[in-house]
Amino acid sequence: MSTLLIIILLIVLLGGGGYYGHRSYGGAGLGGVVGLVLVIVIVLWLLGALGGPAVRV
Repeated sequence: MSTLLIIILLIVLLGGGGYYGHRSYGGAGLGGVVGLVLVIVIVLWLLGALGGPAVRV
């Protein structure tokens, strides 16, 4: 499950409309906000703050 989330995160960050990606898709100025919120939610989930598995490094 964690591998799937990492792959989705990379697609969102580097793909079209993501935080760092090409912003020709989606609403104007929306890609950065959606990417940033998704990154924060996934980091909180990986740290166990949202009830997900706490990843111990």
